[in-house]
Amino acid sequence: DVPAWLKSLRLHKYAALFSQMTYEEMMALTECQLEAQNVTKGARHKIVISIQKLKERQNLLKSLERDILEGGNLRVPLQELHQMILTPIKAYSSQNSSTEEHSRDGDSHHPSSLLGSDSQGSDCKDSAAGAMQQHHLPGCEGESGGAPLPEGDLPGQFTRVMGK
Repeated sequence: DVPAWLKSLRLHKYAALFSQMTYEEMMALTECQLEAQNVTKGARHKIVISIQKLKERQNLLKSLERDILEGGNLRVPLQELHQMILTPIKAYSSQNSSTEEHSRDGDSHHPSSLLGSDSQGSDCKDSAAGAMQQHHLPGCEGESGGAPLPEGDLPGQFTRVMGK
């Protein structure tokens, strides 16, 4: 939910700019690109810092999982998870499932924007449900942390930390 994330950053006036981007384009934004779009200097800086924090979520989740397993206080990890769930999170799919999605969505000739239409909602739910089923048993069974998740599987890592 990019508009809600931007609103939490008090940058909601730039929602229209982000609506034209894919997730990958948003994650690769630079201050120069934002300047070309007439984004103010303060907002540019805040957006770039916020995107950098998005890129660090995987490491933060690993750290939170370690803290929880070591018997630390749950208040801080829960607060961090609450903040993270309010950020844009791309559905994870392996290379094989991304190929299947392209063939399933054959009528779509362009990448989905960050502020996708309602018709994308069911695909997103299906993808999220698949990710949850895929990681339910191996990721949450033991106290030791389970099998390592692939790099970039933010939803799986989030779910695993919540299971701990």
